Amino acid sequence: MTGPALAVVVLVVAARFLVPLAIPRRPVPALLAALVLDAVDQTIFQAVGADFDGYQGYDKALDVYYLAVAYASTLRNWAPGMAFRTARFLWYYRLVGVAAFELTGARPLLLLFPNTFEYFFLAYELIRTRCDPRRLTDRQVLALAGGIWVLIKLPQEWWIHIAQLDVTEVLAAQPQLVPLLIIAAALAGAGLVVWMRMRPPPRDWALTTRVDTHLPPVDRVGAARTLPLTSRAFLSMVGEKILLVSLVVVIFAQVLPDLRATPTQILLSTLTLIVANAVCSQLLARRGATWRSTLAQFVAMAVLNAAIIIALRLLPGSSGASFELGSSLFFSLLLTLLITLYDRFSTIRGERATRLDESSVGPASRVGTVDAGSRTRPTGLEDGSP
Repeated sequence: MTGPALAVVVLVVAARFLVPLAIPRRPVPALLAALVLDAVDQTIFQAVGADFDGYQGYDKALDVYYLAVAYASTLRNWAPGMAFRTARFLWYYRLVGVAAFELTGARPLLLLFPNTFEYFFLAYELIRTRCDPRRLTDRQVLALAGGIWVLIKLPQEWWIHIAQLDVTEVLAAQPQLVPLLIIAAALAGAGLVVWMRMRPPPRDWALTTRVDTHLPPVDRVGAARTLPLTSRAFLSMVGEKILLVSLVVVIFAQVLPDLRATPTQILLSTLTLIVANAVCSQLLARRGATWRSTLAQFVAMAVLNAAIIIALRLLPGSSGASFELGSSLFFSLLLTLLITLYDRFSTIRGERATRLDESSVGPASRVGTVDAGSRTRPTGLEDGSP
């Protein structure tokens, strides 16, 4: 690979890591940007003559990464209820399927475990740009998820992973399909415009993509403070972090070429780091510790995790010794980022729950209720954060 080609690859990969970090505050444009990068990166690599072995594994791993950030943002921005529970199920369902695929190579698993979470998340956040999505009834939420699953994702997963067809190659072989697709897209767009004019959705606020505009304000000091947890809440959060981070790390482990560790060794190392981080967070919480920013928390935990990994590598026969230095550093930073986002957003979720009585969400709603036809539904964030 030539110098310019390598530089392009580094820039594209860096963009795929950095762009998703904007999802928690501006979910729609950031997720769309991540989708565009996902769609064009291979074309860019081919254009500059970059020989990228293992592209499919790299692409799948970075897809999981930006969706992990999207899931973390649901902790920060979504109220408890059917929409959040559905998103959580769809996320972990897909994550298990991708991990199983990476370990077995069985492509039908990607059809059996479709990536419905991504489009469900995007649909919810698109609704939020003009309307309060908490107006949706449980039936509407499930219908939205089911429609995306059956009508969009199953055909797409079959096309990509079973038939293994590429849109560009198919259109190059069948150019007569291009005008038909243009006509179909135009008709669909016209039909959507007519439907919206006939049945305009209720609007609660002016168009905006900044999600914090319509959420209860958060005290920066309160959001930065690490709160001590009850034993039950502590075990619940640690359990979910172990599930989340372990699956993501196992998926990324299949991409790194210099990795000698087995999935069991990876899981044991991940478990060690997560438990150590959780214990340190609890000790700091009992001392009233406050982080100045998310970046400060990330840097502090990254240093701690790096020290733990070095200690593991020095132990004879330890699982940490099965990682090359570069892989160890990469896994440490990835794990630290996910843990930091999870902890930080869970704290913000709890902080927002305490401010329900002080703030309202949208001009069409009042604190506590939103009129949704014949139903009255709770608004804001309630107790019982995950």
